[in-house]
Amino acid sequence: MAALSSPPVQLTSTQRVHTGSRVADALLSEVLLVDARKVFLLVSKTLNTTTDEISQIIDALGDRVAAVYDGIQPHVPRSCVLKAAAVARLVDTDLVVTVGGGSVTDAGKLIPLALKYNWLEHDDFEPYRVYVNDAGDTVVPTFDAPDVPLICCPTTLSGGEFYYLAGATDEKVAHKQGYAHVDMAPVSIVLDPQLTRHTPKWLWTSTGVRSVDHALETLGSFQSNGFSDAMADAALRHLCEALPIVHADPDDYAGRLRCQIGVWLSMSPIVAGVPMGASHAIGHILGGTCDVPHGYCSCVMAPAVLDFNWEFNEERQRRISECLGDQNERASVLVDKFIRGLDMPRSLAEVGVGPDQFDVIAKTTMMDFWVRTNPRPIDGPADVRKILELALS
Repeated sequence: MAALSSPPVQLTSTQRVHTGSRVADALLSEVLLVDARKVFLLVSKTLNTTTDEISQIIDALGDRVAAVYDGIQPHVPRSCVLKAAAVARLVDTDLVVTVGGGSVTDAGKLIPLALKYNWLEHDDFEPYRVYVNDAGDTVVPTFDAPDVPLICCPTTLSGGEFYYLAGATDEKVAHKQGYAHVDMAPVSIVLDPQLTRHTPKWLWTSTGVRSVDHALETLGSFQSNGFSDAMADAALRHLCEALPIVHADPDDYAGRLRCQIGVWLSMSPIVAGVPMGASHAIGHILGGTCDVPHGYCSCVMAPAVLDFNWEFNEERQRRISECLGDQNERASVLVDKFIRGLDMPRSLAEVGVGPDQFDVIAKTTMMDFWVRTNPRPIDGPADVRKILELALS
């Protein structure tokens, strides 16, 4: 008889999720609820300079807005976090609000940490980052929770707003690293499908595939459980139906909201404690080291990792195939077809990564905390290279 118990489901400090509300209205209600007086708006530069979305938020919040910052770069370089934190510190911020994609969200989770621990220089990040030690164990430093609360208003489908882990790139070693505390999660989240109409189509779709990958690696994991499998199953079905709808008609806001709900479902297993695998681990390196856009990493790596893992978790992968409509076909084939149908890149060559970079990618991937939790054991850089070769063309 199969075991009935599994590790406890982890929850975060997130208290509310607004679905379908206009962002300015939802933020006003949240700001009034917590009585914030010095709101720091961390926003997308594109939204701030080419749309009226940020001005609408500023008008709604009035003199409660203390500062607006739009200088966060992709993959969140430490230097960007320090610059944003300096502005937030100067105005004595009592609430951070992010409006933008995954990089803005990650930076938003780090700024309250930077304020609490007075990060002023590059190396001030070091005592707080997650790392893999020489024995191959993941070390998550312990520290007190940040004091300033966070609200996230995402414009892409990466899903970081639902998780307490934040990523930032150490420019000295070109490595994207993680920072984690359960109370780094936002107190509330605003899912406004109309806000996302400004997101470039390639970015919306590719980050949607990123959340598909959350579900894929959950359903492939031997460390998942009944709750997380159910969430991932629902996420995969939502996303694989809704992403093509929005791809065909970007003005379908019901489809956009369904994608956002799919992201929420896909993140539930990660929040609950299910670790990801090699697709996410390699993706961190492709982003921080090779400057591949976040969503493209999953477009390229997800089918290759499924293929690599097949002989070890075929039974687990059959549920993926069922969600995609053909339980008799290999999951890697179906996922490949799905991603190609969205006109996304499907090879490392298409995103500018060649064999000459494989040694660096493989070696650095072994320092990522999720490479150790792949269903098929990865014992060293040679195993990572096998996956990269599967994804080359």
